Amino acid sequence: MLTAKQHELLLFIHRRLEERGISPSFEEMKEALDLKSKSGVHRLISALEERGFIRRLPNRARALEVVKMPENLGGRATDPVAKATTAPASQPAPANDVIEIPLHGRIAAGVPIEALEDHQTLPVPAALLGSGEHYALEVSGDSMVEAGIFDGDFALVKKADTARDGDIVVALVNDEEATLKYLYHDGGKIRLDPANASYDPQVYEDRQVKVQGKLAGLLRRYH
Repeated sequence: MLTAKQHELLLFIHRRLEERGISPSFEEMKEALDLKSKSGVHRLISALEERGFIRRLPNRARALEVVKMPENLGGRATDPVAKATTAPASQPAPANDVIEIPLHGRIAAGVPIEALEDHQTLPVPAALLGSGEHYALEVSGDSMVEAGIFDGDFALVKKADTARDGDIVVALVNDEEATLKYLYHDGGKIRLDPANASYDPQVYEDRQVKVQGKLAGLLRRYH
C-alpha cells in the first residue's frame, strides 16, 4: 500500500515520462506535491524504490524509471506484474541526465607529462557524450589554445586505439607520458602537432606512440 503522497508522486513521475520522455527534477516534484523541502522528495522516492515501483538509473543523476503502477489507477484495474507500466524503451536520454566517467589526472597540452591513473570521477551531461566508453583528463598547458582547448579544461575522451590524420588524440608516448595533440602519420613516423605557433611538432617512431583515445568534447569551469 502506498501513502497518498507516494501515490501522488508516482503518478506525477509517470505522467512526466509519458509526456516529455524525461523524469522531473526534484524541484518540480517538490512544487507539484507542495512539499517544503527536497528532503521530503528524497524520502518519497526511496520509499517507492523500496516497494519496487520505481528504480534509479545507475550512474545517472535524477534519472528515474517507473517499473510498475498501482493496481487501481484512475478507476482502471491493472495487473502490476503482467501489465507493469515502464518508461518507453526508445525514449530519449533525460535532459537532466548526468553520467559519471573516470577522471584520470592531468594531461599536458604543452610538453608531455606522466599520465596519472586516479580513481576519481567527473559528472558529465550525457548529451555531451556519444556512444562508446569515455574518460576525462584535466588539461595542463597552452599548446592547444588555437583549437579552443585551454589550461584547466576537462578533455572528454572516447576510448580508441586508432585515429585518422588530423584527429585530436590522447597519445601515450613510450608507455609512460601522455599528451593531447593533433595526430599525423608522416613518412613512417608519428607527428604530434600542437595548436599554438609557440610550440614545435613532436615526431616519434611509430612504435613509440599509442593512441589512447580521441577528443569527444570539453568541459570548462568559470571562476
